[in-house]
Amino acid sequence: MRNAFAAELTRLAGENDKLVMLSGDIGNRLFDDFKAHFPTRFYNCGVAEANMISMAAGLAMEGLHPVAYTITPFITTRCFEQIRVDVCYHNVPVVIVGVGAGLSYATLGPTHHSCEDMAIMRALPNMTVIAPADPVETRLALRAAIQHNGPVYIRIGKKGEPVIHQQTLDFEIGKAIILQDGKDVCLLGTGTILPDVIKAASLLAEKGISAQVVSFPTIKPLDEAFLVDVFNRFSVVTTIEEHSRLGGFGSSVAEWLSDQALMKARLCRIGTNDTFMDVVGEQEYAREHFGLDAHSICEKTLQVYHERVLS
Repeated sequence: MRNAFAAELTRLAGENDKLVMLSGDIGNRLFDDFKAHFPTRFYNCGVAEANMISMAAGLAMEGLHPVAYTITPFITTRCFEQIRVDVCYHNVPVVIVGVGAGLSYATLGPTHHSCEDMAIMRALPNMTVIAPADPVETRLALRAAIQHNGPVYIRIGKKGEPVIHQQTLDFEIGKAIILQDGKDVCLLGTGTILPDVIKAASLLAEKGISAQVVSFPTIKPLDEAFLVDVFNRFSVVTTIEEHSRLGGFGSSVAEWLSDQALMKARLCRIGTNDTFMDVVGEQEYAREHFGLDAHSICEKTLQVYHERVLS
């Protein structure tokens, strides 16, 4: 995903001479092409993320369109005050990109995990929050973010994420994307966990349960019209995210649901536990640790489905 991001950023910079790139001292070779074409529009801000965000806000106030990029927890939790006060309070068009979202850096321990970023970013007024699922969504999300007149936070994976969308895709901030139809349960996935969501739907099919699979790239604002439809049609709606169950995608859907009239579906939320992961392993291992693998998604959804049908 980061390669797709870098390539799309370079392409967009060729179309928009106000686009500038700020890096927190990572990805230098990743952005070689960008620097070769636009050497005066690339700023290595060093390991000083709070300063980088304030610098981005200042550039935006001068009419430029900055994109700030570094590892997810360092561009969110480390400089939350600057995002809140310098970017969101002034409602300036800064695009903040966190690489290695969720458990992408599982081997580096809790300092590099980011299971709280969507929660804190979506709590900020004026902030739009996007979690692309694959390289295709990453390119389109960046293009949409550059065109958006306000702050945008995009969380992307690290590398090696599979391409999910094989056809031309209509991407719009605040709109869900249906990947496959179903009639019993609806699986709403956001971010890089989506391949496991697709596998979970196949496992459910083997058990006789038809699952609709949906990519929900925008966490804020939610596609509320789509939610109304699925909660009135399905027995169970499951949200799946590589993020804490507290404050993330599932929480945002639950908050929305609490304000609605009684609906048909029961909500099932799948995410990481309210704990740090103190053991070390690859991302696949980390997902299994937190019950985010395809088998666990299938079993949790199936359990809630049977409870709903029998109740």
